[in-house]
Amino acid sequence: MEMKLELVPIPVTDIDRAKAFYVEKLGFNLDHDVRPGDTVRIVQLTPPGSACSIVLAIGLPGIEMPPGSLRGLHLVVADVSKAREALAGRGVAVSEIDDQGGILYVSFSDPDGNTWALQEIPAIYRSLTSGYNAD
Repeated sequence: MEMKLELVPIPVTDIDRAKAFYVEKLGFNLDHDVRPGDTVRIVQLTPPGSACSIVLAIGLPGIEMPPGSLRGLHLVVADVSKAREALAGRGVAVSEIDDQGGILYVSFSDPDGNTWALQEIPAIYRSLTSGYNAD
């Protein structure tokens, strides 16, 4: 049975503020912003080059979580130094590069405190992982 992770809910307090952060600061693509009812709003965004999107929503009790409670989502990049520089240039507070045995990380948070990591897995590790593609 094939399964694909394609949508991750991100718990936020203010959808407009979060949408601006993900689009303007991180460069995510806005897929849609819909209000199918008076109390429901769904905003779907996708990182450039990703098959997995995020959703910011209100009025959907099945995916409610406390804002800022999501930890450690990874955005895999080909060059963590360049990605870090790009985000810092857009005003994102990013950590220094952290080398964890050859796998490189840069951490940051969204305005609600949900935590993210940029991750660079060098070519030697990619060749050891069947089907891996960070580009």
